Amino acid sequence: MYNAKKIFLLVPLIICGCGMHKAPEAKLNFYLNADKDLSTIGRVTLIELGNSNVAFPQISSDSTEALSLAFQKKQLFGLTVIRQNDPIWQSLQLDVDDNYTLEQISAIRKSLKSDAVIIGKVMSFSPYPHMAIGLRLKLIDLNSGQMVWAIEQIWDTTDKTVEDRIKGYYDDKNLFTQSTLQEKIGTISSLKFIKFVADETAETLQAKKK
Repeated sequence: MYNAKKIFLLVPLIICGCGMHKAPEAKLNFYLNADKDLSTIGRVTLIELGNSNVAFPQISSDSTEALSLAFQKKQLFGLTVIRQNDPIWQSLQLDVDDNYTLEQISAIRKSLKSDAVIIGKVMSFSPYPHMAIGLRLKLIDLNSGQMVWAIEQIWDTTDKTVEDRIKGYYDDKNLFTQSTLQEKIGTISSLKFIKFVADETAETLQAKKK
């Protein structure tokens, strides 16, 4: 009986603890076509991100991997990833800053055998102790040529609101771990930070209409 009572006493404490660490809502700069249901697109190809920061070449691969996992968790569409060492990536050389004609869009669709493509770039990156990343991404419907979704955002761990969101994100995943190191892991580990960024990015695919 003593152990049972102890468990019941702990439950409200755990629930209260979760509420105390709720992360502030992210205010991200993105566009989402309200008239397009992403679940009707079908097959989407994610092109490994370009990189404006040559000092950290691995960040392209790491960001692409994190984004692909985050997108797949949403289960909105089938996803294929094209890496930079793939001949298709090298032949297409897609750039998020470029505009494409309908003829080019048609050629891209045939090459990728997809209904849509996500292209993007790591605009900036700096590691710990001033960890920050800037991403620019867009999703193009290869049947209509329309941009369906886009995001351009900088996440900076020295920004208190970003730090709080990271803390809330990892608190939710580690309910029984309250160490200082665990609380700050998203602002120290680049891979943990990128995972947080990828999940926030993927959330905008299902943003609620205001």
